[in-house]
Amino acid sequence: MTFSAASVTLGSDPNPTGANSAGVSTERTSDEAAGHDGRMRSVLHTRYGPPDALVVRDVERPTPDADEVLVRVRAASVNAADWHVMRGEPFLVRLMGFGLRSPKRAGFGADVAGEVEAVGSDVTTFQPGDAVFGELPGSGRGSFAEYVCAGEDVLVAIPDGVSFEEAAAAPMAAVTALQGLRDHGRLRAGEHVLVNGASGGVGTFAVQIAKAEGAEVTGVCRTEKIDAVRSIGADQVIDYTEVNYAETGDRYDLILDAGAHQSVFASRRALAPGGRYVLVGGTLGPMLQTMALGPLLSRLGNGRVTAMMEEPNPDDLAVVGELLASGDVVPVIDRRYPLEDVPVAIADLEAGRATGKLLVTVE
Repeated sequence: MTFSAASVTLGSDPNPTGANSAGVSTERTSDEAAGHDGRMRSVLHTRYGPPDALVVRDVERPTPDADEVLVRVRAASVNAADWHVMRGEPFLVRLMGFGLRSPKRAGFGADVAGEVEAVGSDVTTFQPGDAVFGELPGSGRGSFAEYVCAGEDVLVAIPDGVSFEEAAAAPMAAVTALQGLRDHGRLRAGEHVLVNGASGGVGTFAVQIAKAEGAEVTGVCRTEKIDAVRSIGADQVIDYTEVNYAETGDRYDLILDAGAHQSVFASRRALAPGGRYVLVGGTLGPMLQTMALGPLLSRLGNGRVTAMMEEPNPDDLAVVGELLASGDVVPVIDRRYPLEDVPVAIADLEAGRATGKLLVTVE
């Protein structure tokens, strides 16, 4: 495959005559859309702290604004960003608009897949019944619930043959991997790519996307996850509990670091001449170091060093959808949790008890 913008046929226009006085399509707003007498279950985040700061409550089902879509959630997935937002750590998270002393929004969760239940009067892309997936802006926007409202510009139609669970696993992690490899890493076919953190959410997608683009891929993970990383196509796997990839003498055209735990000076030693080091996740020290020193190191050395943050957009999500539909990328789903166990899922991810993605399924 090539990293081109996808051409996706989305749902047809809603019936303009099926709107109520609030500007919401009522084509499918009967008992099925009404939930529990207009109420729903939702995970709420009202204070920063450990997983027990999250609670499940019955709340009013939301009504979409004119440019929004009401989605009946079928599945959602957990990301590292969720537990950072949950704890409000590092403090930089709070400065990014999530609230200084307490969360600004009670809704929680970013990745979502489900069915359109109702649409606002200005929505032209989707209609009730469409299967959609997306990443709600930032994190903490309410995907861990039975229903959630989202702008139509953050959702994409789920391709035929892709399940709700597969779609829900992908948005934040797969788009991060795609942007890291394609945009920041400038990946080309035939290059030797190393993915550090290859058994995680971003890493499992990065290994597969790099292979789909024709790269030779080395994955880095711990001992018990080696077989899983091999199973998704890694040509070589390094056990970081035994070997530091920066000290093997091997050189890589591109390093995508989703689990940075060492100095950027150590990591860049593993770059081939003209290589690119892209940090997408890890501990705070290496991340701050790469953000601060990356531009200088890129100018002084024969290579490029950068840290990136994912930028959600529907075009890249559509590319991910094509990868899922073609079978070039298959989400690695470790475990599934009911809505009531979202705090357990967050705790498991935070503790490193996950290979690939953890899903929340909504009945």
